[in-house]
Amino acid sequence: MMLELLHEPKMADLTSLGIGGTARALAKVRDEAGLEELSIFHEKEAVGLIAIGEGSNMLAADGKLNYAFVNVDLANKVAPEFSEDDTRDITVRVSADTRLPGLLAFLIRNGLSGMEGLAGIPGSVGGSIAMNAGSYGTDIAASITKARLWTPSKGLFWMNVDEMDFGYRHFSAGTDEFTLVWEAEFKFNRSTEDEVKKNVQDVFAKKKSSQPVLEKTAGCVFKNPEGHSAGKLLDDAGFKGKTIGGMAFSEMHANFLVNKGSGTGAEALELLDMATEAVLKKFGVTLESEVIILQ
Repeated sequence: MMLELLHEPKMADLTSLGIGGTARALAKVRDEAGLEELSIFHEKEAVGLIAIGEGSNMLAADGKLNYAFVNVDLANKVAPEFSEDDTRDITVRVSADTRLPGLLAFLIRNGLSGMEGLAGIPGSVGGSIAMNAGSYGTDIAASITKARLWTPSKGLFWMNVDEMDFGYRHFSAGTDEFTLVWEAEFKFNRSTEDEVKKNVQDVFAKKKSSQPVLEKTAGCVFKNPEGHSAGKLLDDAGFKGKTIGGMAFSEMHANFLVNKGSGTGAEALELLDMATEAVLKKFGVTLESEVIILQ
């Protein structure tokens, strides 16, 4: 099946936070030919149509949500492959549905450096491009050279990095229509397997000691306001460990919302509203959500 359709999928199954109601539909693109069927799906579901990867930066409300999702999930997985190389750099082509941990494992095996700071991020390559995922002073925009995108009017086409707009947790291809990341190319520096492995392990160990990387979260829920750390603002406002029902701000890092196992969208949204209001009242700083809120 080139395009696999699921009706009323559970948002808890589509997102790393594991909460929320149901969506209208989910279209899984299983191969390149499925993009033709995706055009038909787009015509029917254009309103509220969202591309989704691992759902690692989404917070879904409860009940029936008026969204439909498109996910690249190739039936025959494509491993990262070398595209070009010269004496200093190597370019690797990666499918959008490749998980970041899988790409990092490939980079370790081949001694390629440049993406170690993204260790511990559970998203897909496509989803990470769509939000310019990053941590510890780096982001995916620092390595990408070009992306192959799909839109209903243009089909598949390549776009160079200087034609795209990347910012802090922001990406835009300027297409003004539904846009799906299909694959991308990244440039890496030559290093050694041992060195890259050590760097990845160091980053992951640092995150594991300070962030709830093994729990159900959506990553950082708020962007860092200019000149501030969102986590520190939340901590100082008394929200570290703040709990409502099955949802809580993490005891390890206040900018992570954790599903303790029975959380709901209503509980998560109530915590976000309380935190936003408290930080504004106490510090005069307006918090902006980093997660995509679906309600």
